[in-house]
Amino acid sequence: MVRIGSVTPGSIAESLELQIGTRIITVNGVRVRDALDFAFLTAEGDIELAAVDADGNPVVYEIDRDPEESLGIVPDQDKIRECANECVFCFIDGNPPGARAPLWVRDDDFRLSFTYGSYVTLTNLGPRGLQRLIDQRITPLYVSVHSTNPETRIRLLKNERAGLIMDQLKGLLAGGLQVHTQVVLCPEWNDGADLSRTMEDLYGLGPDVLSLSVVPVGLTRYNLERPVRLLVPREGRAALELVDRIRARALRERGHGWCYAADELFLLAGEPVPGAEYYDAWPLLENGVGAVRSLLDAFAAGHDRLTPIPGVDAVRIVTGPSMAPFFESMRPDLHAGLGCPVELAVVENAYFGSTVTVAGLLAGEDIAGTLGTGSPGELILVPGEALNDDRVFIDGMPLDNLRERMGPARVEPGLELVELLTGLGRENTK
Repeated sequence: MVRIGSVTPGSIAESLELQIGTRIITVNGVRVRDALDFAFLTAEGDIELAAVDADGNPVVYEIDRDPEESLGIVPDQDKIRECANECVFCFIDGNPPGARAPLWVRDDDFRLSFTYGSYVTLTNLGPRGLQRLIDQRITPLYVSVHSTNPETRIRLLKNERAGLIMDQLKGLLAGGLQVHTQVVLCPEWNDGADLSRTMEDLYGLGPDVLSLSVVPVGLTRYNLERPVRLLVPREGRAALELVDRIRARALRERGHGWCYAADELFLLAGEPVPGAEYYDAWPLLENGVGAVRSLLDAFAAGHDRLTPIPGVDAVRIVTGPSMAPFFESMRPDLHAGLGCPVELAVVENAYFGSTVTVAGLLAGEDIAGTLGTGSPGELILVPGEALNDDRVFIDGMPLDNLRERMGPARVEPGLELVELLTGLGRENTK
């Protein structure tokens, strides 16, 4: 069943006086398991809802509507389907003691994969669960494969069901679904010959395996060498060679690269980030593959639109060590466009440890400690990806708290540098 979390004003649900807390049990006689079920079952025009209201009374609603018209029922958030694995590289095991409760949720939920593009392993789905994906056309899915060698995948995920991955993928593809796949690369576990086999196996499943991304394992000071270690540059370069080899085949046979190395793999290997053509239609940009190139190209295309921002005498850009060289290359153009000094505040990650260098995992306390105090007329830019939807950093510090600590300086978050700065300029001229 699903419980009604809110009712849209002016909607059918409001006209029927549906109450928050009402539980919807069936739609047209079919049991409702979750919000995804509810969306699937209410796609038709004529529907019958069997429900239990907030006072515990059974009630039936018969609704005749245009299928394009929203019911106005917003279900409560479903309970997250948790992970059945004990992955040797699990980032949750790298959380600091005392981390916020949401950071300890081990989700492996196909509904989040379909809705948000998060990767799942499929190990917590039996035959009925997999058939549901097919029946409800939950596509494309994002699947963490890691290895197509059953022994390797079982060893990585510590789950006997992990060895079924090729059969699972074949079943989903035969049912008409499409998948994006991923390998988190762990040295001496699933690299080298094992990675080559995985690439060949996934490519051999056909074009409905839409992509394969290869991401180097990320570890914090809390799970480093327990039991996985970080890749070293030569191992990163070896992985890039394998990526290039399968890409050459895909370009020749399918007209697009198909396999993409994550940005971190290029940085780790000491290789330049490739041009935009490497990423084809940017199928994995939301997952961070190509984010650096997207940032650089957007800045190159738009920095000539920058103008001085009234009231801003200096700018500091907060970033992590991995992105610092790229922002450093932008500083001359930023200075010329904004007409004021532009400095970088490169933040070392004390919260997770120095092995974590990306801006998106910077903690508020680490940022505040690096910035020190703010000055009048100063604009401080913080990475928007370091904040959740509630504008809270990963260590629990609210953005407003950082703003208070920076005193007279203005603190603004953003994802795209030029758009943020030009937007601030327009605001200040109104």
